[in-house]
Amino acid sequence: MRSIRPTRLEIDLDALAGNVRCIRDMAEPAKVCAVVKANGYGHGAVETARAALGAGAVMLAVALIEEGIELRDAGISAPILMLGQSGGQAAFAAVEYGIAQALFTRDTLFALEGAAKSLGVRAQAHLKLDTGMNRIGVRTPEELKELLEAARECPHVSLCGAMTHFATADVPGSDFAREQLERYEAMLAVLSAYGLKVTRHAAASAAAERYPQARYDMVRAGISMYGADPLDRLPVRPAMRWTTQVVHVKTIHAGETVSYGRRFTAQGETEIATLPVGYADGYCRAFSGRACALVRGRRAPVAGTVCMDQVMLDVTGMGVEVGDEVVLMGRQGDEEIRCQELAELAGTIPYEIMTGISSRVPRVYCHG
Repeated sequence: MRSIRPTRLEIDLDALAGNVRCIRDMAEPAKVCAVVKANGYGHGAVETARAALGAGAVMLAVALIEEGIELRDAGISAPILMLGQSGGQAAFAAVEYGIAQALFTRDTLFALEGAAKSLGVRAQAHLKLDTGMNRIGVRTPEELKELLEAARECPHVSLCGAMTHFATADVPGSDFAREQLERYEAMLAVLSAYGLKVTRHAAASAAAERYPQARYDMVRAGISMYGADPLDRLPVRPAMRWTTQVVHVKTIHAGETVSYGRRFTAQGETEIATLPVGYADGYCRAFSGRACALVRGRRAPVAGTVCMDQVMLDVTGMGVEVGDEVVLMGRQGDEEIRCQELAELAGTIPYEIMTGISSRVPRVYCHG
C-alpha cells in the first residue's frame, strides 16, 4: 500500500548488521541464530533476515509457520527454526518448506514423520527442553527418553538440535539460570547416551552475555540484535528510528485544555503542535502527559491524552513550524529517546514497544 502520511519507521540495516557482528564476536566460537519472529521485532522480517545473514548469522528463528513461509517466499534459503508448537497442517507445511520444528510431543513427532514420508523428504526437528520456564517442552529426562524411544520408529525425522530458554537471565540478582543449566545438562546427557549429536542452544540475548557457559554451539540473538541490549553491556546501536511531522501549530491561552479528558491545562500562553500519529500506530496511550518527542533537537512533552490517530506536544518557545520533523523514538541532533525509556514510561519492556508499532506505519530501509 502506498504511504503518503509522514509517519514512518526508518530501519538502519547497517546498525542491525553491526549488532549481529558484535554478538557474533562476543559469542565465538558459538554461531548466531537471528530471531526474526514478530515481523523482525517490528523491523520487517525479510529485510532483517537478509541483513543478519549477511552479517554472519547461520540460522533464522520464527514463532509461526506463516513467518517461516514468508521468508521462504522471499527467496531466503537459509536454515529456519520454528520455535513454537505446531501439528497437523502446520507440521506438514514446515516439512514442505524445509523449516525445522520445535519438538517435544509424540503428536508433533508423528505429524512430522507422516508429512516427511508422504513428501519423500526428511523432517528437521530441534528438541525443546523445558528446564524451568514451564511454557512448552520436555520437562524431565524420563519424558525425554520416552520421546527418543518413539523417535526410533520415525526414520523420516532428523533430530538435529536441542534447545532450552532461560526465565530470569535478564533479572538482576537471580541465579535461577544456573539451576536451568544443570537441568539442561542432565537432558543433554540423555541425548549423549542415545548417541545423538545435536546443535545445542540455550542462550538468548541476555543469557549469551551473562553466562558464557550457556553459549554452547549457538546463541539466539533477539532484542540485542535490534539495538536494545537487556544488560546494557554490548555496544549495540538501535536500528529503529520512528519519525513523523508537525501538521498543525496553534496558541492556546491560560486555562484552556487539550485532548480527551482535559488532562492538560495551559498555565499561560502555550504553543501546541499536533502530530499525525496515535495509539492505533502503537504510540501508547500510556505516554499521555509522560513521554517526550524531539523537535528541533529538543524535548517537547506530550500534552494531554494520546488519541487514536493524533498526539499533541507542548512546543512553547521552540519556534516550531508545520512540516518540522518530530522523532518519537531515536536520535535527533544531540538528543535521543531510547526504546527502553518509552518502555519504562508504559510499564512494559522494549520488546512490546518494538513489536507494537502497527503495520500502518511504513518501514523505510536505509544504510547508516
